[in-house]
Amino acid sequence: MRRFPPERIVCLTEETVETLYLLGEQDRIVGVSGYAVRPPQVRREKPRVSAFTSADLPKILALEPDLVLAFSDLQADIVADLARAGIAVHLFNQRDLAGCLAMIRTVGALVGASEKAEALAQGYERDLAAAAEASRGRPRPRVYFEEWDEPMISGIGWVSDLIRAAGAVDVFPELSRAQGAKDRIVTSEQVIAARPDIILASWCGKKVNVERIRARPGWEAILAVAGGCIHEIKSPLILQPGPAALTDGFAAIRAVVEAWAART
Repeated sequence: MRRFPPERIVCLTEETVETLYLLGEQDRIVGVSGYAVRPPQVRREKPRVSAFTSADLPKILALEPDLVLAFSDLQADIVADLARAGIAVHLFNQRDLAGCLAMIRTVGALVGASEKAEALAQGYERDLAAAAEASRGRPRPRVYFEEWDEPMISGIGWVSDLIRAAGAVDVFPELSRAQGAKDRIVTSEQVIAARPDIILASWCGKKVNVERIRARPGWEAILAVAGGCIHEIKSPLILQPGPAALTDGFAAIRAVVEAWAART
């Protein structure tokens, strides 16, 4: 890192962008992922330099960043290219709720805003704890979260944690702790056997087809299908492991769970 706190930061995923804006440190951002949409002004204010598994290396280097923030093994090749070019990189790899909160605190530390980051993270922790307490004593629906349809991939760790905080039960909690998406692939038979009361779907980057889910062979026996309890959650809200998931994504899960509880 050339300077501390870094004055020129490139963010290759959405969650670090939103975190820096929430910390009031957005002026440090000089380049963002093309998927960054929160807050809305980011699309007007910041140049786009990457997709998710690819990046415009010459464009990033031309921005002369002090630090590049990346996420997961899927960006490892990009990170390696940046490192070979002499750029300082911090690669996050959060997969659960605790990791999302740690990411916020780490970003704050990296930009010299630790107190603001701690306050932000503690606020999320309080809100989630309050929601979990409010659900105590209510019936807990069984939830199948589908991250992709072909093959069917169940929810990652932070999604499973948020389902639990909303007062529901993830039907595949053990899979949510797996490192890779390929390790969260489920069969139609497994979902039927899991007996979900609710199906939540967020197909990363494409619109969920509820009718196609409903028409899967044998799924008419699933309570969620028979009861019409299949809901899409937009992927920018729930598949971004940071503030979006902890706020709007969680609110969307909680709304579905509370509506189900009100009918039982």
